[in-house]
Amino acid sequence: MRNVIGIDEVGRGCLAGPVVVAAALVKKPIRNRALGTLKDSKKLTKAQREAWFDFFMNNNDIEFALAWVYPRQIEKRNISRAANLAAQRAYERLAMAIGEADRAAPGTKARTKAKTKTKVYLDGGLYLGRKEIQPPHAKTVIKGDEKIRAVAIASIIAKVSRDRSMVRLARKYPGYGFEAHKGYATKLHRNAIAVMGISPIHRLTFVS
Repeated sequence: MRNVIGIDEVGRGCLAGPVVVAAALVKKPIRNRALGTLKDSKKLTKAQREAWFDFFMNNNDIEFALAWVYPRQIEKRNISRAANLAAQRAYERLAMAIGEADRAAPGTKARTKAKTKTKVYLDGGLYLGRKEIQPPHAKTVIKGDEKIRAVAIASIIAKVSRDRSMVRLARKYPGYGFEAHKGYATKLHRNAIAVMGISPIHRLTFVS
């Protein structure tokens, strides 16, 4: 089996909190009969996602890296550019960790070794850096989290990591219900904003 890196993001449409991107390297086919069929994070319950996440953390055939982009960076760059920047950072961190890359960014003359060893798949509208400079060993796949297991794994890692961070932020900024809606635009969340105003972790251009 050729090594495959899957990349996915979580939090793009939220009113608050970071966008989190996970890059996951899958060395061997991943199966766990006790956990059932591996699916993208949106098709799993919270308990199922947590169980898969714990399994991944203890599996030597999976390595991963995370990148976080916070509200002020999102507002400065716009959501698409911020997510793509995080995808590039997560990929580069993982490639460095597994010894398959030099320090050159995608699109530069100094190529990474990873392009000859590892195929990279990104979900949906994600690109490494920008669409125009995405290297040839990387491919963006619509609904990649449903079609490619490495991307599904990345989606679960990103989702659980972000959800846990929002629970921690809920303790720092109580009253908004971050532990429940994780920053998404629910009625509960909008009502809390109407009563309490915005917090330091809200995305101003999303809330207005």
